[in-house]
Amino acid sequence: MPPVKHHSSATEPRATAKKPNTGLTARVRDGLANRVDSLRSQLWPVPLAAIILAVAIGQLLPYLDKELDSRSASEVTGWLFGGGPEAASNLLQTIAGAMVTVTSLTFSLTMVTLQLASSQFSPRVLRTFTRDRIVHNTLALFLATFAFSLTVLRSVRNATDSFEGFVPRISTTLAFLLAVASVLALVAFLSHLARQIRVESMLQTVFDEAESTLKRVFADTGDPDLVKPGVLAGPGAGFRPLESPASGFLLSVDYDAVCKVAAEAGAFVEFESTPGDSLVRGVPFARARYSAGGELGDEAFAALSDAVAECIFTGFERTSVQDATLGLQQLLDIACKALSPGINDGTTAVHAIGHVSALLCALAERPTGPYLVRDGTETARVLVLRPGLEDMLELAMRQLLRYAMDDPRAAERTVKMLVELAWVDRAGKLAAPLRIQAGRAGQALRHSPISGSEAGKLLALLDAGPQRD
Repeated sequence: MPPVKHHSSATEPRATAKKPNTGLTARVRDGLANRVDSLRSQLWPVPLAAIILAVAIGQLLPYLDKELDSRSASEVTGWLFGGGPEAASNLLQTIAGAMVTVTSLTFSLTMVTLQLASSQFSPRVLRTFTRDRIVHNTLALFLATFAFSLTVLRSVRNATDSFEGFVPRISTTLAFLLAVASVLALVAFLSHLARQIRVESMLQTVFDEAESTLKRVFADTGDPDLVKPGVLAGPGAGFRPLESPASGFLLSVDYDAVCKVAAEAGAFVEFESTPGDSLVRGVPFARARYSAGGELGDEAFAALSDAVAECIFTGFERTSVQDATLGLQQLLDIACKALSPGINDGTTAVHAIGHVSALLCALAERPTGPYLVRDGTETARVLVLRPGLEDMLELAMRQLLRYAMDDPRAAERTVKMLVELAWVDRAGKLAAPLRIQAGRAGQALRHSPISGSEAGKLLALLDAGPQRD
């Protein structure tokens, strides 16, 4: 699309009131990604799908039994259920009753695990547990076995004067095999649950998800046009605020669609919120002006505001779709919770800080911070607000300076985290922020209850920094 030509006067109409096209495909894709991410954290979708499938198979398979009953060879029927209608009914009833009990036990154990994780670690990690596929698949198998057994039980008939008895041998055999598989799944589930509630496993799960999100948000492919917020124009350079259409957390933004609608309107959009921020309906989250300068007219601004609102997705809970700081915040929550007087688990805090350091060090070689999105004519259309590495370091240190400096081991691990960041920061991008954070850490150590000798060692480590041979 060729660039839109503007009049010289900022007060004249400079765009039509036509509502820009947001690009349905991109919006559907991003909306589907948020929906899938939300469903993955729910316990009901996979079991519900399994129940529906089990009922459907339980209705259709007995018809196959009728067709094959007289045609099956003795070698085949020898492997199938050989009892009569009463034996089949008793078996199916036993399986259905046992599955109800086992499913109740599984739900109870899952709820206890969630309660333990919430109280011992952080409420933010519950999403990690509810996304566990093994839990989903185990519940799905138990409920599918229950639903299948009940459905097949309807087709079992005793012989009477009017009807010939019927036993769905294939279906009954399949119900028996599902019951055996459920017993094995229960043993595997108990083993998995015991492993998942270990703090090391939980920290690794949070770290893996956070690392995956950071690789997606801060992709090292291409050459992003990095800028600083507000570098293109000051607050009074013709910008008009774009108000949030809903309250909640900003989950994700389709920046390509925003670029498209901005190009059609001849505008420039600068975001002031990043995914993970809390939005309030009617409060600005971005601002816009004409790309060549000047304030948007009322009609053009209203059309652009509506179009941009369709490109953002909000929700009541933060997700990992585009939220770069969610995983980091979860690890920090675990560390701070472990250092609380009610928990006093310094080892967990040290491990969590180690994972925080690994996340931050992995970003040292990646492009972070805000960047520009340009249209086909290389005109800047969108300023995307992403956190920089120094912002994420500030997020970590703000909490660790408050909670970790009173514990010798946590304080030592925090100081080592700064040294590790200085080591991997070969380009010196973090030199100034690290000096500031080291000064704050030193001040906190001097006022902490840590003994003088231990504090002196940590202060010496801060002063020495990374030692390169």
